Amino acid sequence: MIAPRILLIVGGGIAAYKACELVRLIRKAGGSTRCVLTEGGSHFVTPMALAALSEQEVHSSLWDLKNETEMGHIQLSREADLVVVCPATADLIAKMAAGIADDLATTLLLATDKPVVAVPAMNVRMWLHPATQRNVARLRADGVTVLDPDEGAMACGEFGPGRLPEPPFIWGEIEKLMDRPRPASAPGVEGGGLAGRHILVTAGPTHEPIDPVRYIANRSSGKQGYAIAGALAELGARVTLVSGPVALPTPPGVHRIDVESAREMAAAVDAALPADVAVMVAAVADWRAEDACGQKIKKDGSGLPPTLALAENPDILAGLAAGSRRPRLLIGFAAETENVIPHAIAKRDRKQADWIVANDVSGDVMGGDSNRIHLVTGTGVESWDRLTKDDVARRLAARIADEFA
Repeated sequence: MIAPRILLIVGGGIAAYKACELVRLIRKAGGSTRCVLTEGGSHFVTPMALAALSEQEVHSSLWDLKNETEMGHIQLSREADLVVVCPATADLIAKMAAGIADDLATTLLLATDKPVVAVPAMNVRMWLHPATQRNVARLRADGVTVLDPDEGAMACGEFGPGRLPEPPFIWGEIEKLMDRPRPASAPGVEGGGLAGRHILVTAGPTHEPIDPVRYIANRSSGKQGYAIAGALAELGARVTLVSGPVALPTPPGVHRIDVESAREMAAAVDAALPADVAVMVAAVADWRAEDACGQKIKKDGSGLPPTLALAENPDILAGLAAGSRRPRLLIGFAAETENVIPHAIAKRDRKQADWIVANDVSGDVMGGDSNRIHLVTGTGVESWDRLTKDDVARRLAARIADEFA
């Protein structure tokens, strides 16, 4: 493992003293640590202690004139390999989940493009409170690694989950994250790294409401798009995953944005730009109900179904291709049930995409674990053997990396 550069945010809890031991372990392993001490944290450990252990300046104020003249919070958030929040108090977790940036720690957490690990420590009742559990779920969905707290006796005299894990365990989890393989290529394909590249991926279906309980959708599981997002992150890319409603965990190191409808997905894609590459895997509904009903539609006794007027949804792929912030490499997907390659070639021309990844979904591809794809580019068509969706993802990621090698 390459010696990591850790940005350590020390929250305001009695467990903050363990952050000093964590700094020592990181240094012992050859890594470096820059510490950000919150106001609460400063009541439990001193800047002097952290500075002596890290041999680095300790940062605590967003209003440091010298540092902020040089946009210090941006530099701190980008120069590390990993951001670790330890201890992560209930208050700090709530602010992270809500995107609040009212001090140096929360501002750099909002500004960072690096992986984030939160190590919770709080009273058992605070940890088990629905609000905290909701906030933790939100962070995990956003791609933050949230460690589970230990169970045991607490300083307040109560017993249960909420104790900060011991520093050797925390360091072990950091090592696992930093050691996660970032392969240079997938089997059979010459590949290269994607470090420094921002890649936008869409995945899953969209749900277009008809009334509060019904919607128009498709059978997309999101598995292929999520696998691609994970494979790109393994190659070092900064990945933004815009996801429709699916029941899948966020791939490690991926920033996830959840949406429901096609219009929400289009807005999230636009907000995520600029990007070096866009891989548009999502199966976006072509139409939506023109006037979704605010109440559940009831049968009227006539035996006739209600009239459903449809409106066309935005064409996200074509809009990206024609936009002023078009990614350097724009990849679309074509889910077909017949004439797969001819339809994909026509779609590439019509949408003005660089590549189209086509597959026949007339079988068990949607929701299944394998796929057989045809990659349509400006130089021809590559037909790949049937592979697992993970292998398809790794091979496509390596093929993308070739473009930037």
